[in-house]
Amino acid sequence: MTTITAGMVAELRGKTDAPMMECKKALTEAGGDMVKAEELLRVKLGSKAGKAASRIAAEGVVAVYVNGTTGAMIEVNSETDFVAKNDDFLALANGSAKLVAEQNPADVEALGALDMNGKTVEQTRTDLVGKIGENMSIRRFKRFAGDNQLAYYLHGSKIGVVVEYTGDETAAKDVAMHVAAMKPVALSAADVPANLIETERSVAKAKAIEQGKPAEIAEKMVEGSVQKYLKEVSLLNQSFVKNDKQTVEQMLKEKNTTVAGFTMFIVGEGIEKKVDDFAAEVAAQVAAASQG
Repeated sequence: MTTITAGMVAELRGKTDAPMMECKKALTEAGGDMVKAEELLRVKLGSKAGKAASRIAAEGVVAVYVNGTTGAMIEVNSETDFVAKNDDFLALANGSAKLVAEQNPADVEALGALDMNGKTVEQTRTDLVGKIGENMSIRRFKRFAGDNQLAYYLHGSKIGVVVEYTGDETAAKDVAMHVAAMKPVALSAADVPANLIETERSVAKAKAIEQGKPAEIAEKMVEGSVQKYLKEVSLLNQSFVKNDKQTVEQMLKEKNTTVAGFTMFIVGEGIEKKVDDFAAEVAAQVAAASQG
């Protein structure tokens, strides 16, 4: 039998915001499988359980550089938000974005070898770490080049969106802002990753079974849930954030604009935070329960 540790409970709580005892029950039922436990919580507690999974777990900035139809977006991480506002740190991020667009490095390591004001990007980063006394790293980037026009939106420096389009610039910028606000996972329903659809189907099926629905009705409920999910997470099907009376697709048609794709970076997305405080809290509860 898998031992459910305080750290495991803490990690699941950090991902789902679910009560600690519910997290422990889910992990026990799932035999310690974190992904399965998160799915069980979603069935029991609804979609709320999945919302904290994208909680920002690191500091830093997203920077964008665009010149005509060529551009780049980059994420550079730091340990604290204080450093993320430092002028030298911002210069590293913005300068790196420009280098990616202009020189097309293959990966982060190749970017690190490029020249930035007489020193390599990596040496610039290392010097900055020594000067500030805090670790920082270039995490990821994406370069854009081709026939499509580029529009972008930065929400502060924490969320960056680049939209590849043809047509009206204002409409494209509105779409970039919409993406930052509504966070679609794909351009259209057909582009939603199969694993996300399967997870949604699995959760909907479990809910239908839990409600004791007959197989035929349960299947209709599952398909209904999946179709609703696809509309909610695909950009073109979402209600436009500036006018909820029309979809993004309808707005774009009205503006004679076509979106070929979009890319969104959220600072720290998917990076785990230390959860020692949660672990201590769980351990204290377990100790108190054993004494009782």
